[in-house]
Amino acid sequence: MKTVFTIISLLLFMNAFTFAQTTKQRLDSLVNSFHQANPEVSMSVGFVQEGEEFFTAYGNLSREGNEAVDKHTLFEIASITKVITTNLIAQAVLEGKLKVDDYIDDYLPSAYQLNKNIRNKISISDLASHQSGLPDIDFKVLIEKDAQQPTASVDQQLIANMINDCDSLKDYGNYRYSTVSYVLLGQILEELYNSSYEQLIKERIFDPLKMTRSFTKDYDVENAAIGYNGEGGLQAPFIWNIVAPAGLIKSSTSDMMEFLNALLDETTAIANAARITEVGHFKAGNEAIGLGINIIQDGDNTLYLKSGDSMGQSSMLCYNRKAKWGVLIFINQNNSKLRNDMLNTMYESILR
Repeated sequence: MKTVFTIISLLLFMNAFTFAQTTKQRLDSLVNSFHQANPEVSMSVGFVQEGEEFFTAYGNLSREGNEAVDKHTLFEIASITKVITTNLIAQAVLEGKLKVDDYIDDYLPSAYQLNKNIRNKISISDLASHQSGLPDIDFKVLIEKDAQQPTASVDQQLIANMINDCDSLKDYGNYRYSTVSYVLLGQILEELYNSSYEQLIKERIFDPLKMTRSFTKDYDVENAAIGYNGEGGLQAPFIWNIVAPAGLIKSSTSDMMEFLNALLDETTAIANAARITEVGHFKAGNEAIGLGINIIQDGDNTLYLKSGDSMGQSSMLCYNRKAKWGVLIFINQNNSKLRNDMLNTMYESILR
């Protein structure tokens, strides 16, 4: 009988091993096929399932050079930064510093004086789930003014004037993507901890997870991907300034895998905070918006995902907590369609 159990255990192990190998091979083949169809776009992809990691990358750091992209290559993760911002907010919730349904009035810096018409109206969760109704930065105007650095001219005075002059909320309680909301969340964090947003990321995310290839404002490193806009022109990395909590971070698939593993781990403070962010606050059909994270219900599968787009790069973080897998996609062109097609194809053909 012992021999029978040994054989069964061995077969189960071999089946799991074969599945893992097959999944890796299929993912690599899929990424390769996307690169073959888009040879000018470099891509770095990471995948994890139940703690087992896999990385693949195709293309070069720039279209003019021949140095290959790998799992350590630095990309702009852009709006995936919002997932980290809301994780920090959720950590503050766990520490008793605020509640997600608290109004923002008492947490804002003194530069903000809310109009009486909107006082005690907007909650922390309204900001994080894009339902605040506050006015937002007009990126179209900023891009027309400076396509290379549209956020460089956005400063504290501009944001303060925008908020302080607001006397009514547009579409309050409905989803309307808001960069300004994340500026305010970042400043609320700074008020709560009496520390800069960048320092909080370093102390609470980068350092504990040993993310040594992740940066905020100051970085000058080799093995960084050159970005290209949608038309194929060179695009400089964003200067985020005050807009930092909405898209500041630069990282690699290997480093962001550390964050993804921490999200999926049931024991970490980051995972405990993530579960707060994964509660839907705005729902439409089978989709919902949590705190900085999109939630899609597909049968028994619940997917949590966040995309990112700078002017020169696109990115994606997606995970299934129940199935214990996660995917990272970084490409060195502003090309949301390509990035989305990559994720959709991975999910439909391999991960579903």
